[in-house]
Amino acid sequence: MTAIKHALQRDIFTPNDERLLSIVNVCKAGKKKKNCFLCATVTTERPVQVRVVKVKKSDKGDFYKRQMAWELRDLAEVDAKDASKENPEFDLHFEKVYRWVASSTAEKNSFISCIWKLNQRYLRKKVEFVNVSSQLLEESVPSGESQSVAGGDEDALDDYQELNAREEQDIEGMMEVCEYAISNAEAFAEKLSRELQVLDGANIQSIMASEKQVNILMQLLDEALSEVDTIEGKLSSYEEMLQSVKEQMDQISQSNRLIQISNTNNGKLLDEIQFLVNYMDLSKGHIRALQDGDLSSPKGIEACINASEALLQCMNVALRPGHEKLMAVKQQQHLFTELRDTFARRLTNHLNNVFVHQFNHFSHFKMTIPQFYRSSCMSLPGHDQSSTLSQHTAELTLPKHSPLHRDLLRYAKLMEWLKNTQREKYDGLSRTYVDYMTRLYEREIKDFFEVAKIKMAGTTKEGKGNKFATLPRKESALKQETESLHGSSGKLTGSTSSLNKLAVQGSSSRRSQSSSLLDMGNMSASDLDVADRTKFDKIFEQVLSELEPLCLAEQDFISKFFKLQQHPTLAQGEVESDGGVPSRQPPPGEHRHSMSLTEKDMVRLMMNKIFQSIETELNSLIALGDKIDSFHSLYMLVKMSHHVWTAQNVDPASYLSTTLGNVLVTVKRNFDKCISGQIRQMEEVKISKKSKVGILPFVTGFEEFAELAETIFRNAERRGDLDKAYVKLIRAVFMNVEKVANESQKTPRDVVMMENFHHIFSTQSRLKISCLETERREAKHKYTDHLQSYVINSLGQPLEKLNHFFEGVEARVAQGVREEEVSYQLAFNKQELRKVIKEYPGKEVKKGLDNLYKKVDKHLCEEESLLQVVWHSMQDEFIRQYKHFEGLIGRCYPGSGITMEFTIGDMLEYFSSIAQSH
Repeated sequence: MTAIKHALQRDIFTPNDERLLSIVNVCKAGKKKKNCFLCATVTTERPVQVRVVKVKKSDKGDFYKRQMAWELRDLAEVDAKDASKENPEFDLHFEKVYRWVASSTAEKNSFISCIWKLNQRYLRKKVEFVNVSSQLLEESVPSGESQSVAGGDEDALDDYQELNAREEQDIEGMMEVCEYAISNAEAFAEKLSRELQVLDGANIQSIMASEKQVNILMQLLDEALSEVDTIEGKLSSYEEMLQSVKEQMDQISQSNRLIQISNTNNGKLLDEIQFLVNYMDLSKGHIRALQDGDLSSPKGIEACINASEALLQCMNVALRPGHEKLMAVKQQQHLFTELRDTFARRLTNHLNNVFVHQFNHFSHFKMTIPQFYRSSCMSLPGHDQSSTLSQHTAELTLPKHSPLHRDLLRYAKLMEWLKNTQREKYDGLSRTYVDYMTRLYEREIKDFFEVAKIKMAGTTKEGKGNKFATLPRKESALKQETESLHGSSGKLTGSTSSLNKLAVQGSSSRRSQSSSLLDMGNMSASDLDVADRTKFDKIFEQVLSELEPLCLAEQDFISKFFKLQQHPTLAQGEVESDGGVPSRQPPPGEHRHSMSLTEKDMVRLMMNKIFQSIETELNSLIALGDKIDSFHSLYMLVKMSHHVWTAQNVDPASYLSTTLGNVLVTVKRNFDKCISGQIRQMEEVKISKKSKVGILPFVTGFEEFAELAETIFRNAERRGDLDKAYVKLIRAVFMNVEKVANESQKTPRDVVMMENFHHIFSTQSRLKISCLETERREAKHKYTDHLQSYVINSLGQPLEKLNHFFEGVEARVAQGVREEEVSYQLAFNKQELRKVIKEYPGKEVKKGLDNLYKKVDKHLCEEESLLQVVWHSMQDEFIRQYKHFEGLIGRCYPGSGITMEFTIGDMLEYFSSIAQSH
């Protein structure tokens, strides 16, 4: 083992500046035994690094190679397996557990002992030893090889010092002088001993010669000590003299410190006084303005605004600790409180008077619609009231309140001051303003909508040549009619509304159900009176155009006047404003965002209260328009959608946007009800059993509806609603056309389908409605199919026997009879064929075609002009049948010389002459 150790040290560790301290021959536990060595090494350079190295013999030769190395500091645990019995197995716990079996227990114990000593010396007992005998750890390793390895080598490593270059040169020089030093060591030692004795004697003589110098040095030291004593005496006398000066300087310093403290206190007192004077002093002019300032003139209002701001600044000053205990501060605070209460009371009373005055002013000069008509009638004696009603129509406009807003906005800053100082009075003024404006707007909006309803009813009345322009009415009846539109709930009163009766009466003789697709198909475009609907559209647009700026202006005024969309006023805490004046701010936990939301809610609540009648009146107006003509819902849907879109672009959360959005739901519901009504009327249509069907009324009605809708919805925001309605309507039209065609007795089913689907296809092709492209192709397909079916069924009649004969021939061929053998069949021989052909000479064929033309003419309607199309298709089909018959004769009766008694040229002449004669 010693030879192996020296070989490993020489070949592996010395080149790496390492010393081998212990070695153990091991193999891995539980596997095929492949021996290797575990070596404990330390580096020769500091800092010392301790490693456990695995060395294995190379497979290609007898030399050893380094296979793996672990730092000892990475070793967590050493497990000897059994502390009481001899066991060569042990485990080393690095990043994973390595299980080894030593060649002998002694080598194992020697290696573990070395690891323990290295752990004690370099790692400060970091490694944990398990199942290791305490005797092994406490006792030193016996003398011998292990001792020299584990202990001696470590001490030698620590005590060893290399010779420097000079020492090496001296030794080499001495050995060169004594050449026999190597061959005769004793002679060399004796020579060195003699030289050492000579050096010792020289040293003793040198010491004895230096004794006189030592005595001289001691004498000099005694003289220096005496001089030091003299200097210390002088310093003591100086210190006594300076002591009195020090006491005087201490007194002067104490006096200066007291003076400095006095000056500092005086400066601080001056600062406090200046602070109170600067920030808690209100000028006499401001006090006069707050107590007696004129709140009606612009200059007085400006003075009051400046005074109120100064007062608020004084009251919001953040006092320093102790200021509130000063009597002068308490008096000033009391004065400020009295001035605030006095001015708040004056301002509240004045603004209340302003509200009352402005309300009475507008109420005095505002004439309601019934009053307008009464005054008009009284000024024109000899005219009945119905004539006056038609001649003196009020302008459809709403009063502008910009003068009122302009006058009140002068007090906006004072309202903000009141909001920050006297919230109760501010809330009271808000309620007062809302109450007054609610009554004012309710009266104006009611009168405005009464004019709109009268004008709306007049669109029907005027459309019939003033037939209803002279309806006899009494003044009380007129008033009752206009007021009955509102009812107690603010909604349309239905059959009790006289204006609604007027609208229904005005339209009864011209279009009692003008919004029906069925009836639209039975009337001309002039009967529909598009001018009435256009006029209604203008009235409805004017109503919305008047309401929109009114609501926006009022909401803008409320926001500015009541300061409901500004940042919340700071109330507590301390912050310095732009002017450097300390003021109070909210505490850190307060949420500003929630306050802002509350102010927006206040605007919304005030607007809802002031304009509470708008939504009800709009719904009433919409109901009246829908009752006059359900197609008005198309106009209203487009207009309302546009205004909602505009309002949302301006402010999505505004009162106007919300209200118009709610009304839009009602308009959309009426539009859907209108479409459902058209579909229901299609399903209820009944046709006459004695007359031909022709183009169904609801088909024509759909065409006119589509033309009207395309005009109304051009560039509209709600185009998607119309497209959905188109699909519902066209599907209902398709279904009911087939239903009527199946029920028709006078007109063939194919004719009804062909004519109506041709009309539908033509309408869609002309209007180019993109969402109905699929239905357009379907209509064309149905029209083509039923045209072909009608032509084929009709052509079977002029040559009926010939058709039956050749059908029998084709049946025999289908049964397997060869075509050239058909002539041998008794029922289909040449004689029978000639007999059948003789029954259809050219004259008879022409006569049959003439009768067919008359019958087709009776089936078809004039509106669609399909007679020539059908006749041309019949000509093509007849020629096709003729060629088919000729082909059968040629194949089944070859060489017989049998031909038809008329040619294709004759047929063309027959068809042409018949068409021209009719």
